[in-house]
Amino acid sequence: MKYYRVHSEDIAYLTQQPRGIFTAIYKLVEAKILSEDEEKEYWRNREYFEKELPVPPFYENGNPQNAITWFKDTEDGNRIYQELEFYRNMASKYGLKLLMTECEEIPGDIIYEDDYQIAVMNQKKDLKTRVTSVC
Repeated sequence: MKYYRVHSEDIAYLTQQPRGIFTAIYKLVEAKILSEDEEKEYWRNREYFEKELPVPPFYENGNPQNAITWFKDTEDGNRIYQELEFYRNMASKYGLKLLMTECEEIPGDIIYEDDYQIAVMNQKKDLKTRVTSVC
């Protein structure tokens, strides 16, 4: 199975991995870069995704395992990715480069899995990936 992450080039302090798309766009909100209307749309989108995409339980504890999530190349995973249009548009509009990293193997030790995604810790150092630009 293929797995993929959509992320910025910024390295997250906690995980020491590139920031995923959700956190990357939240950083634009936090920095007050989005317009008032865009920020409202951000919160609408966030509410939708928090209902539609299961939030791995380790986030409730502040992600003590420093896990990162990867979408699964499944109907559900790909649908959610397609629905991230607002996030991709905000990244593009504000010059935030987004990349997609793909791999054909489980990228680390799975600590969570659902129909959409996996969360891994201890990402393999020799993981073979392909990185492409999203925007």
